[in-house]
Formats: sequence, C-alpha cells, structure tokens
Amino acid sequence: MPDFVSILLPFHNALNTLPDCLDSIQAQDHVHWELVAVNDHCNDGSASWLHQRALRDSRIRVLDNPGSGLVAALNHGLSACSHELVLRMDADDLMRPQRLSRQLAHFERTPDLALSATQVRLFPEETIQAGYHEYLRWQNACCSGEAIGNQIYVESPFAHPSVCFRKSLVEGLGAYREGPFPEDYDLWLRLFHSGCRLEKLPEVLLDWRESPHRVSRTDPRCSREAFDRLKARYLVRDRRFLAHREDFVIWGAGRKTRKRCQHLLDLGFRPKAWVDIDPGKIGNTLQNIPVIDWRELANDRNTFVLIYVGNHGAREEITAALLDLGFAWGTGFLPMT
Repeated sequence: MPDFVSILLPFHNALNTLPDCLDSIQAQDHVHWELVAVNDHCNDGSASWLHQRALRDSRIRVLDNPGSGLVAALNHGLSACSHELVLRMDADDLMRPQRLSRQLAHFERTPDLALSATQVRLFPEETIQAGYHEYLRWQNACCSGEAIGNQIYVESPFAHPSVCFRKSLVEGLGAYREGPFPEDYDLWLRLFHSGCRLEKLPEVLLDWRESPHRVSRTDPRCSREAFDRLKARYLVRDRRFLAHREDFVIWGAGRKTRKRCQHLLDLGFRPKAWVDIDPGKIGNTLQNIPVIDWRELANDRNTFVLIYVGNHGAREEITAALLDLGFAWGTGFLPMT
C-alpha cells in the first residue's frame, strides 16, 4: 500500500462544519497523510481556527488562494501536494474512518488505476429531495470501469469529495479548468477520453452534506444547460459515437428532450430519426427529421442510439428494451441523461 497521501481541501467560510470535517480526517485508520487546506478568502474565522489546529498537528498545511474561486484554490493546492496520490475532501463533508486505507488499497491492487471514488451517503436526510435520491441511487450503482464508461454522459458519476487520483495524470491533462462548466465533471470526462482507468469502490466511505448553498445548486456552471453543453462537446470526440456519426438516432422527440440535445445539433450532428413511443408524435417530422416508432429499430440494429429521455425510470426502461432488441452498451447505444 502506498504509505502517504495528500488530502486536498479548499474551504471558504466553513467554520460551522470544518471542525467535524477535520475530526473525521484525524480519525482515519491510516495515519500517513498530509492535509493541504486552501483558504479561499474566508472572513468567518475558519482560516484562523485551522491555523491553530495546524500548530498541534504537523500534517496540516494551510495555504492562501492567490487567485479567486474554487478552481484557482484547487489548482494552487494540487500543485502544493507532496504526494502522487491526492484525495479530495470538502469542508462540509465527513470521512468514514477506513476511507484512506480502502482507497490506497484500491490503488495497490490496481496498478493502472487513475482514479478511485467511493459510494456516498447524503445527509441530513430530511433535506434531501427526490431528485437527489434518484441521482445518488444511480451514482452509487455505477462502480465498475465498464459501467462508468457506458454511463459517463448521464451525469457526473462521482461525488467530487469522494475521489482519489494520481496527481501526475491530472496535472498532465491540465489540472482543473476554469470555464462555463462544472470543473469536476470536465476533469472526469478528460480522464475518460484519455483512456484512464476510473473505478468506484462499492462501499460508502463519505458522508456528503446536502445544503441549499451547495455550489451545484447555486453556480450557473452547474446548471442543466452547462452540463448538456459539456456532454455534447465530449460526445462528438467519442470514438464510439463517431463511428456512427452518419447513422444515429435520438430516442426522445419531446420538447425537453430536443432542448437537451440541441447542443449536439448545433455542432453539426443530425440524427437520421427521432425515436418515440407516443403515437401522437410517430409519423411526424421535427426539424425535417422523421419521428419513428421505437420498434422499427429491430430492423436496423446497425444504427446507434442516443438516449436523451430524462423522465424518472425511463432510461432504465429504454435500456432494457434496447438490450432485448440486441443493441449493446457503448457500441449500440449510450444514455445521455
């Protein structure tokens, strides 16, 4: 097992949650770690509090963000990390005591592993809405490298503070990027497109705090529009899709579905058909593209299907139908939401 790991923790005005977070780090059963904590211009006393804790634990280093915002803090901290394996953590979350040892063991038994994530538990329970329950159910079930690759465009497959990655690989790909997109999902997509091995341990090792102030709820970089735009830009570089760029269909002819895939169309990729189950849509044309019954796919199994329907439970039903028709994950279809 690698002896040492760097824990990268940017923080901003986190005095209410940082003490519990640090307690969970110091309670790890693997003691060989350094904490690189990056103060992102706090004004609530949390930086001073952590400096005081660092006087009692030499493993804690507190840096100031020379730039502004999360991406600058992440990259400044990453460059300061002393070890090849870098484990992410956020100031409002909690580690289970075995997290470090479990993820380090994952790297030891998988030499070509680029990133190890874990399953997570959302808390406090009373704040969690149905949509997040469904997202977490999907995310926690998506563990193997194959499953992650096949579902990489559904949503971000990892909770950012659950990951541990190889510093050299991430820095070699340009580290975290600033832009109108979620910086973590962009990094996962770059790692995947570079052929890196990404896996998730099927064990809950992080308690992930839900909050109305979570960046994913308040930052326009994490909007549905930003996710859809980012997915399209990576999909059009995906060899699985490019092999069928002239021979693909989009499952879903509804207004919301067409809005989700508009970024793909704007990049010059047009499906040969929309696929739907609604008799009121089948037989029509939308944007000069015909709407066909899904059962017609049985006669054209060489086509490629992009699933853009986002209704609860629909993705699983469509996936089951395509598998029954003989289509295969990755080579025959990809879910996009």
